Amino acid sequence: MPDTPVVPRPAATVLLIRDDPFEVLMVRRNGRGMFAHLLVFPGGLVEESDACESWLPHCVNAGHLDARQRAHRIAALRETWEEASILLVDGADGPISRPPDNPHPDDFRHAVRQSGGKLDLEALQLFGHWITPEDAPKRYDTLFFIARAPHGQTAQHDGGETVALEWIEPHSALQRDREGVGGVMFPTRLNLLRLTETPGVEQAFAAGPQRRIMTVTPRVEHRESGPVICIPQEAGYSQWEEPVRSSR
Repeated sequence: MPDTPVVPRPAATVLLIRDDPFEVLMVRRNGRGMFAHLLVFPGGLVEESDACESWLPHCVNAGHLDARQRAHRIAALRETWEEASILLVDGADGPISRPPDNPHPDDFRHAVRQSGGKLDLEALQLFGHWITPEDAPKRYDTLFFIARAPHGQTAQHDGGETVALEWIEPHSALQRDREGVGGVMFPTRLNLLRLTETPGVEQAFAAGPQRRIMTVTPRVEHRESGPVICIPQEAGYSQWEEPVRSSR
């Protein structure tokens, strides 16, 4: 491990959920970078523009949030639009535009204005908080949110960062991963497990206030049976360790 761990970059991701059946939206990353070919939730880095106070007139339910919380939520909503073409706005009465190739943050602001609605920052409920292990060469400080899928919008991958997407029942995503065809990371897997604890959207949101959200930084323990990735049991996940998997 380096003497000084890399400072994690702020990031946000969204578990967009819907009922009948209870499903979550997942996207397949392209073949480049740290998350190549993996099945993940829409999300990405918090950009400087996400923290700009000029967003305030375009948001509702933002007054009780500090600048960091607001920026994470705006980033989560922006990434959901950029990667899956889903725009989570309140009071829309205009068209919902698709993101262009290689979108600029200004494109998101234009899409919100064109919709006639405003970003509802309370539409996102905090679901988890994970920080990449200290020995990783690239690190992320990621807030996981859940949100209700809006009616009348169709998800569509961007063809760049994401090359496919699907609505999938959480237990099905976990089963495919166990069979070696899912390709999900440890934090994704545990947040899918957390989703399986409730049978539907309303129950998932009702469980949130009862759950303590603990910041989780996984670590690897070397045991006689081999390396094991671990998180504290008190983090509240139904699983807290597993053998380190070889790269697929």
